[in-house]
Amino acid sequence: MSNPDAVTSPLSSANNPKKQHPHGFLIVRLFNLVVLILSVILIVWISRDTFREINLLTSPQFMHFQLWVCIFFIADFFVSLAFAEKRRHYFTSHLLFLLLSIPYLNIIDWLGIDLSHNAMYLIRFVPLARGALAIAIVFGYLSSNAISSLLISYISIVVLVGYFGSLIFFQWEHPANPLVTTYWDALWWSCMNIVTVGCNIEPVTAVGKIVAVILPVLGMVVFPLFTVYITNFVQQMVQNAHDGDKK
Repeated sequence: MSNPDAVTSPLSSANNPKKQHPHGFLIVRLFNLVVLILSVILIVWISRDTFREINLLTSPQFMHFQLWVCIFFIADFFVSLAFAEKRRHYFTSHLLFLLLSIPYLNIIDWLGIDLSHNAMYLIRFVPLARGALAIAIVFGYLSSNAISSLLISYISIVVLVGYFGSLIFFQWEHPANPLVTTYWDALWWSCMNIVTVGCNIEPVTAVGKIVAVILPVLGMVVFPLFTVYITNFVQQMVQNAHDGDKK
């Protein structure tokens, strides 16, 4: 029987610096903690602007904050790379983290590229995706069991993607869909779609229809993990009881 603790989460760090660089391990964890805090601030800030219907380009404070957050995200990537046991493997397996850390919103603003407010709103979610991965990884660290860590990480991703989906759905559907009168309608729609139940609200915009496809697919992929986790938990309890009877 395979050891469940030997399972490795694809979201966890592929190389543990604790073995060879104990001080580096502390530095990496410190950077991870700051990334977590910055990610939460980004989520709160974007949520507030969405509810107040504030144009992000008219908020220089947000643009500056997002720029420095992205710079720190990039620094976090290279610090983790410096202390990784297998740097080439770490670079290839975490390249998505680096790509999501690039301040695309600021680059577009500097180049004077004219995009619609809704398009810019989508781009501002790029560093949030990086932050969501960081939050999922940190939550995964809370469990010493590898399977539990994997489950917690994926649940974190589902919750965050569902929340981001509700914000995007509200941004597009609220002006065009008479059924989306408040944000709570969008949140209810997102929750019902991610659990693949569905609700009476039908998207009328292209972006809303795309989100309506992504959320159920994510739910169908992740929720079966609950079955795997519960099955493993029951098997472990039966095995422990069987071993106790032998004693």
